[in-house]
Amino acid sequence: MNNPLEILRTLDRHLSKPAELTVFGRSALALGYAASPPDYGATHDVDGIIPVTAEEPDLDFWTAQQATNAELKNRGLYITHLFSELDVILEPDWQPRCVALQLPLTKLKVFRPATVDLVLTKMARGDEQDLEDIRFLLSQEPLSPGELQAAFARARLPNVAEIRQLFIAAQPKVLKLAGDLLSNT
Repeated sequence: MNNPLEILRTLDRHLSKPAELTVFGRSALALGYAASPPDYGATHDVDGIIPVTAEEPDLDFWTAQQATNAELKNRGLYITHLFSELDVILEPDWQPRCVALQLPLTKLKVFRPATVDLVLTKMARGDEQDLEDIRFLLSQEPLSPGELQAAFARARLPNVAEIRQLFIAAQPKVLKLAGDLLSNT
């Protein structure tokens, strides 16, 4: 079972012309890493990032998104969390480093942020599930504490005090995870 792929296939089918989407959250982990645990594919939604430098998705995309949600509603699957990049913790130069995902889609081209940027996105809450996701990401692409500290310093945070506080509180936990994983290799 891969719910994110099912959601994106449905979106792809409802599109009438090519479109692009950068996914993050558990859907990016399920689709963007071959070794992802099966439970990542059980997530019920697909979260997306809309770059500020790109044109807003057009009417065709929004119509396809609504049709996708209507079709999958009875199964509890949806694609509704589409955030401006300014509302997500990312490095300012995140977009050129995105990874194109090779998915069986015809009109929709899907990307995920680089691993370091996915780690940053997971630090907005810093809860146990997000820390487990970060542990997985760091096991897939080890990042040294120094690399992470540099990313923390460059990160662009939303102008929300609670997110800033959670991001700061998550930093020592993420650095410990990175250090532990590096010492075990």
